[in-house]
Amino acid sequence: MSINIDNLDNLHMDVLKEIGNIGAGNAATALAKLLNKKVDMDVPKVKVLKFNEVNETLGGAEIIVVGLLLRVYGDLTGNIMFILKNEAAHILVNILMGKDPADTMEFSEIELSALKEIGNILAGSYLSSLSSLTGLSILPSVPELAIDMAGAIISVPAIEFGKLGDSVLYIETEFSEGSTKVVGDFFLIPDVDSYEILLRALGVIS
Repeated sequence: MSINIDNLDNLHMDVLKEIGNIGAGNAATALAKLLNKKVDMDVPKVKVLKFNEVNETLGGAEIIVVGLLLRVYGDLTGNIMFILKNEAAHILVNILMGKDPADTMEFSEIELSALKEIGNILAGSYLSSLSSLTGLSILPSVPELAIDMAGAIISVPAIEFGKLGDSVLYIETEFSEGSTKVVGDFFLIPDVDSYEILLRALGVIS
């Protein structure tokens, strides 16, 4: 039986959750360096979602979010999305820019560039963890950034990659800096063959 996201068993999920833990830890370290502040992280929630459940997970199709989409190349192929609710994106940028975390002014070009860099660093941390654990070459593309309703942003990979399967691996990560908390949602959308390559590289299947 070929391995895909819809027939992963508990052992496979445990391995993917551990990858989520390690990736989130590396992401928290990278974020702390970027912000020059101590960043803590809660244990990430990892689960498989259907595409039609993603909007609900984010709080509804009409909620405004900041989304970054990266294509994954190398031994594993697919896509990774990093989504922040608008408020969370403002908090991250404000901390980085030394502004009041509660400031919700419209994003400037510099702030949009900073958001793209934050997304790039965090997604890169996850992929670097995967690469280190598996010995596979896994490279991200330059991220594309969009600010829109969740439904509109989710529809891009859903339309483009839905034909390969309608499920995604969801990793919810909560970062905190002092009393300020930021939740980021990662969605890993591997191409059809990539789960089997990944699990084989981890020694979960022979």
